[in-house]
Amino acid sequence: MKYILVTGGVISGIGKGIIASSIGTILKSCGLRVTAIKIDPYINIDAGTFSPYEHGEVFVLNDGGEVDLDLGNYERFLDINLYKDNNITTGKIYQHVINKERRGDYLGKTVQVVPHITDAVQEWVMTQAMVPVDGHKEEPQICVIELGGTIGDIEGMPFVEAFRQFQFKAKKENFCNIHVSLVPQPSATGEQKTKPTQNSVRALRGLGLSPDLIVCRSSTPIEMAVKEKISMFCHVNPEQVICIHDVSSTYRVPVLLEEQGIVKYFKERLDLPIGDSASNLLFKWRNMADRYERLQKTCSIALVGKYTKLRDCYASVFKALEHSALAINHKLNLMYIDSIDLEQTTETEDPVKFHEAWQKLCKADGVLVPGGFGIRGTLGKLQAISWARAKKIPFLGVCLGMQLAVIEFARNCLNLKGADSTEFEPNACVPVVIDMPEHNPGNLGGTMRLGIRRTVFKTENSILSKFLRSLMNILYETNLNNVGLLLLVENELKRLENTYVFMGVLSAFTIVDSIILLLVMRQAGETDREVTVLYQVNPSLISQLEQNDLSFVGQDVDGQRMEIIELANHPYFVGVQFHPEFSSRPMKPSPPYLGLLLAATGSLHAYLQQGCKLSSSDRYSDASDDSFSEPRIAELEIS
Repeated sequence: MKYILVTGGVISGIGKGIIASSIGTILKSCGLRVTAIKIDPYINIDAGTFSPYEHGEVFVLNDGGEVDLDLGNYERFLDINLYKDNNITTGKIYQHVINKERRGDYLGKTVQVVPHITDAVQEWVMTQAMVPVDGHKEEPQICVIELGGTIGDIEGMPFVEAFRQFQFKAKKENFCNIHVSLVPQPSATGEQKTKPTQNSVRALRGLGLSPDLIVCRSSTPIEMAVKEKISMFCHVNPEQVICIHDVSSTYRVPVLLEEQGIVKYFKERLDLPIGDSASNLLFKWRNMADRYERLQKTCSIALVGKYTKLRDCYASVFKALEHSALAINHKLNLMYIDSIDLEQTTETEDPVKFHEAWQKLCKADGVLVPGGFGIRGTLGKLQAISWARAKKIPFLGVCLGMQLAVIEFARNCLNLKGADSTEFEPNACVPVVIDMPEHNPGNLGGTMRLGIRRTVFKTENSILSKFLRSLMNILYETNLNNVGLLLLVENELKRLENTYVFMGVLSAFTIVDSIILLLVMRQAGETDREVTVLYQVNPSLISQLEQNDLSFVGQDVDGQRMEIIELANHPYFVGVQFHPEFSSRPMKPSPPYLGLLLAATGSLHAYLQQGCKLSSSDRYSDASDDSFSEPRIAELEIS
């Protein structure tokens, strides 16, 4: 096992997560099996109780783990499925050590930071690094570890000490340290400054770690003289100084790293069984980055939420929309609208902000209402949903967004003025949305219905169901020589008869791939979809709602929890109780989000008519052409 530790200096939020993800992508493109671990020095057990304004969104894994958003970057870049133990926090480590002490595992010894906490960190890393994450059940060969925060933070000191010891345990040929630092460029002089990086590297060395590579982040490309100065004062060769400036898309970062010889360096430094350059996978990334920068047509989506002041609060939603826009050759224009700004109180208090918000909404080609908690801002979301429904603007509601869509429909189409959620009004006259049975309102952490679940389609006529059926045809067309696979799929469809299985988060696969994964997972006795839910649509009202064209086309396997809604006689009015954004990948967009973008660009009908065919993910065209006139079939990765 080879370990690559990524540390950061000068400031937090410098881009360690993208650097770590990009390094993993490059190594995976060389044919290596890669996993990733994120260390967060905060004392929280996990990220589940954080406000999004603290560290951005809470990313949810297939096993129900609520983790830092950087694990979302790892999954998207590497196309892997991580586990909650791939996110280490100070809280987890201390809880683990204290539990051992209470059991008497330390045999009466004094429990200290060194060696007990540092040993626990090392054991956790070595154990989790061996867990397969790519679906092939083979142990990874490379583990990329990102240490959160910056060097010198007091809360991160035990982890730095742990890796100071670990480098000797793992041996030099198996351990590599990459330090990410900032090279600021003050506007007063325009000169790139190296002193912050020098000080950061000096602090790292003082703690016992010497960087093998120094990745310098900057707003503009770093000059050769600056690179040589960093090399001289930080005691590394010039080729060990990697320069990553701000780029238009994060898809460009792996390409920049590869162009600076990082593959050759890792091959020699870690004695890796690879060539001197990356393979076809990185070629796809290069094409994707080139294509992204050449897109001309734009699609505007209004995101109506309550955490719009920080972009990272909806990081996965943004990425899912971006992946879908790229798949149909459009550049995404995501307009963040604070839902409170759409409410009447804002019109009274700040008319300018109110009219600006509604102007944005009216300009949008599509509307998205994401998940959230609490009553604040829900009135504005309801008004946005009502506007999208009445004006026939493509709409996607996720989790709370779906629940509010049902409430809006009940109030305005069924004239049930008392329709509400028990989350907002415990004694609602018409409780359209109610608590889930497993919800424990007394505790906050780990009380939601989390992780992979299965959703079952009850009709063939829904839009998302058509996605599935059309893509199944592609599966047959492209795998006619795989007799065993086709027999499995045929038997599965016979068993399901008129019930179609849709995997909510798709576990990094397209719907076609999800059918294959479904077969494998069923043999292992596992379930098939990921959710993060506290409340659900009241089953007793389903019949009344469906009689008025709001169809609950997807349910759980027991038929009790409503998972997918679609409105008849509307271009695209879809709500999903789960979070499909967590499974979207750059070359495998999430179907509900893809449907929204297709409808927003007026391409959904043609897409369905021509068999759900997208541009091949390994042949990105340079033109910005959103037509579906050519028979272009999306690449299927079936092993």
